[in-house]
Amino acid sequence: MAAPVPTGPGDDAPAVLDELSRNFSYWVPGAGNGSLSGAWYRRNQIHLFGVLLAILGNLVISISLNIQKYSHLQLAQQEHPKPYFRSTLWWGGALLMAVGETGNFAAYGVAPITLIAPLGCMSVAGSAIISVLFLKENLRASDLLGITLAFTGTYLLVNFAPNVTQAISARTVQYYFVGWQFLLYVILEILVFCILLYFHKRKRMTHIAVLLALVALLASVTTISVKAVSGMITFSMTDKMQLTYPIFYIMLIIMIASCVFQVKFLNQATKLYTTTTVVPVNHIFFTTSAIIAGIVFYQEFLGAAFLTVFIYVFGCFLSFLGVFLVTRNREKEHLQQPYIDFGNILGKWKQMLDKIQPDSNGLSYGTLPDGSDSTKSQSGEKKEA
Repeated sequence: MAAPVPTGPGDDAPAVLDELSRNFSYWVPGAGNGSLSGAWYRRNQIHLFGVLLAILGNLVISISLNIQKYSHLQLAQQEHPKPYFRSTLWWGGALLMAVGETGNFAAYGVAPITLIAPLGCMSVAGSAIISVLFLKENLRASDLLGITLAFTGTYLLVNFAPNVTQAISARTVQYYFVGWQFLLYVILEILVFCILLYFHKRKRMTHIAVLLALVALLASVTTISVKAVSGMITFSMTDKMQLTYPIFYIMLIIMIASCVFQVKFLNQATKLYTTTTVVPVNHIFFTTSAIIAGIVFYQEFLGAAFLTVFIYVFGCFLSFLGVFLVTRNREKEHLQQPYIDFGNILGKWKQMLDKIQPDSNGLSYGTLPDGSDSTKSQSGEKKEA
């Protein structure tokens, strides 16, 4: 149970620090911290609940994306296709996506950012499995390897993420908000953001790294605000009302604004580059920025052992590699068609055109031989005329 939050008019910095020290619990030897103790079980139980919410939320998002994709495929087969937003099936997918994002939002309120953010790889892995089962897409060897790596990385992340539990109250968020670590981080982030925005707007630089770096910088602010809002709502439901503090609405406005601009730059990236390029790069950039935000703002790696940090980073690397393998060349394989389809052309013209089909095993196009029957027949017809 989190310690009660001091709310009297005489609250000062020592009281807030005392609250923070009681809110944090780390894996250290001693009474009440053993692997079989009730405190350890309760601490990991709430983390596992957050992990479950995040995984289920990402799987629901995978289902929603495949439903929307199936809706687009159905509309494309119609003689007079209607707009996608008039499709009931598409709206069903959108509703499921909202449910999945709600699960992710709730997960940030009960578990560390460094534990929840990397679990986005489950959405990509789940989408690959669902597309094979229901959309009858091909299952490649790289898909199996990528899914395996994603699951392995998730296992390492869940077991070796920083074992820290803290109650996110308004006083806690206020204390972090004016901390020197966060102020320095915000100054550096604004500086880098302005430099990238200058090259993007003035120099017309549209490289995918520039666009998705802008998305990632905004995503770090989004992640901080999402955890603050979700954590204060959770604290209000389990302990004391926190929604009367101005910091709650400040974080809410920051969350909404950063999400809007984040979507804007992400849409620009998806218009200029294929999904197979955007998805893995965006996942890596977003996860990295979210982890850094959790470390700087919420100090989630404070007191963590070197081995724990190393295995955690290795788990992130495996999940990144898994996402890359699952999305690699997924769109290109649907565009490979070595032959031109002349199946609807009848008669002697079909026979003639068949002879100039490109050779699937060669690098050059075929030509009509000089002594072909079709050439002779054409010359004979001209003489008779």
